[in-house]
Amino acid sequence: MPRPHRPAAVPAALTAPFAPRSLAAVLHALIALPLALAGLVLVPVGLAIGAVLSWTALGPWLLALTVRGALALGNVQLLLLRRLLGEDVEPARRRGGPGATSGPFGWRRAVLGDPAGWRAVAAAVLAPLTAVLPVLAVLLCYVYGMLALAHPVLRHWNYFTVRARDGSVRHVSLQIHGVEFDSWPRWLLVVAVGAVLVLLAPRLMRGAGTPHRLLLRALLGPSAADARIRVLEETRAHAVDDAVATLRRIERDLHDGTQARLVGLGMHLTLIRELIAQGAAADRLLAVVETAQGNATQAVADLRHLVRGIHPPVLDQGLASALAGLAADAPLPVTVRADLVRRPTPALESIAYFCAAELLANAVKHSGATRVAIEARTDGAGGDRAGAGLTLAVRDDGRGGAVIGAGSGLTGLLGRIRTVDGTLTCDSPDGGPTVVTVRLPYPDRRPDHR
Repeated sequence: MPRPHRPAAVPAALTAPFAPRSLAAVLHALIALPLALAGLVLVPVGLAIGAVLSWTALGPWLLALTVRGALALGNVQLLLLRRLLGEDVEPARRRGGPGATSGPFGWRRAVLGDPAGWRAVAAAVLAPLTAVLPVLAVLLCYVYGMLALAHPVLRHWNYFTVRARDGSVRHVSLQIHGVEFDSWPRWLLVVAVGAVLVLLAPRLMRGAGTPHRLLLRALLGPSAADARIRVLEETRAHAVDDAVATLRRIERDLHDGTQARLVGLGMHLTLIRELIAQGAAADRLLAVVETAQGNATQAVADLRHLVRGIHPPVLDQGLASALAGLAADAPLPVTVRADLVRRPTPALESIAYFCAAELLANAVKHSGATRVAIEARTDGAGGDRAGAGLTLAVRDDGRGGAVIGAGSGLTGLLGRIRTVDGTLTCDSPDGGPTVVTVRLPYPDRRPDHR
């Protein structure tokens, strides 16, 4: 049975100018410019009047209200970015000065002393310069583009009359530098230009709107200091959670493993004493002693494993020796290359060791690799400490496809690394190889051990 004929799908490039995303960009351009012009008028006027009246009691209040209005206008602009363009820009962190909540005067002092408010004032003054660009793109691509596309039809109604010297009358719809585009085939050139403008509308709108988005993000979004504070808050929370999880793991291991074995050891020692008092046979006594000895040996092994999970003793000999120990215990060939000109701090050594252990375990369990290479090096080890840090790279020849944040252990490693302002990158194309690089910067100041 022949399959029914299905019409070919319209290419996405032809429908892109009228897609919801493109139309939302047009709507944003048409709303953003009036908002920016309103801010350009109201904010400077309010500041000017407030400055003139600053010698009176009304002036500071008018200045504070103007700054607060600029913040409100900025919030509306960010809301439009999020709803219409999908640009999620977090508002700048507002800082209240001393007494920010102690009545109206404290509110006024907090508003006037908040850097975010004055950045919003700057955004209100500068926004019209960038908001006009998307409107020009709308005018060029959609208005003139559609008029050019419809030129063969519109030329019958939209024209002006030209009278020649001989008295004849002509209707001219489009004339550029004395060249008329009303006759065949010249109007085809007008239609072609209109089609190109309409098809390029999404790209031109995106390019024209980029300066406006960047301006709002720079002035209304979080500053570098705010971003730094947010990162520190997140890393502090992760460090606290990691410490709590470590304590719970130690408590669980001690309770379920070592404590139970020590309790068993105590019971066997009590049984040995009773057997000796009863004059039990030597073979029965020897069996109980061997069981107690096994419990003691296992308890010591559990304690060593627990201590190794907190701080491996091999790290006391340096990171190179610790990585060599990891390579020796791995179930597949591992090569280690360490170029540590200057020994890192104990904290960096510990983080690097556990990162290498986790990445090696991932390579063994998930990648299907046959070989792994671990490289550790220190950079910026000279007198200039700029750029100084420890770099750890783990490479395997597995199947690849590892992604940070896709439910893998790389997310946990990234959280641990960020506690010391470290970075983690993963280059893992399908088919391999996978290279995970950990960068741990040295602190600005080394502790004084005098």
